[in-house]
Amino acid sequence: MRQIVLDTETTGIDPRQGHRIIEIGCVELINRKLTGNHFHVYINPNREVEQEAIQVHGITNEFLADKPKFHEIYDGFVDFIKGAQLVIHNAPFDIGFMDHEFALLKPVNPLRSADICTVLDTLALARDFHPGQKNNLDALCRRYGIDNSHRELHGALLDAEILADVYLLMTGGQTDLNLSGKQQNDKNAQQQEAIQRLSTDRKAFKVIQASADELTQHEQRLKIIEESSGSCIWRQYQ
Repeated sequence: MRQIVLDTETTGIDPRQGHRIIEIGCVELINRKLTGNHFHVYINPNREVEQEAIQVHGITNEFLADKPKFHEIYDGFVDFIKGAQLVIHNAPFDIGFMDHEFALLKPVNPLRSADICTVLDTLALARDFHPGQKNNLDALCRRYGIDNSHRELHGALLDAEILADVYLLMTGGQTDLNLSGKQQNDKNAQQQEAIQRLSTDRKAFKVIQASADELTQHEQRLKIIEESSGSCIWRQYQ
């Protein structure tokens, strides 16, 4: 089984507003083992990177000025991921940007990620395994004892490498030594069932954004909870 653990960095958060991919990082797993093969590239997006995004990943407009355009890296990227299962944390975000880039290249009959890959969303998987807990990459590193102290800023290749470690541990890497054989088998079976449910060949992710009115009503409800109880647990997930 060939899997590609993938991460991207972008100029902003919404491709519908014209934001573009500026970095792609991929590492290869075959039969759950790191092969050492990877794909990593910075991309000139032909637009400005938002300051808020630069504060997250540290990739500046000046740094990207001499980097290749997406159409120049397209063939190599597609060849690397073709036929694999993509392992992505919060997959709708990265897949949305990838499909946006594909559509810009071929607007009449665009390639879609679902045409060449299946996708496993490790964020959905983590929420299934650890409901009600924080499941961002930093939280998962703490939970599984992975040292990410060298991760001062987000970076696509670094985050893909960290995610590969998280994914392998989360899906059957290290386990508690006090589990009996039957308990361990049951746990592994549950994990594999969850992976099967979340490994998908759907044609596209459908992301429905909350409206401004819905966000206002949500904020009003949180304030009511805070006023009545003195605190609101949902604030920690914002």
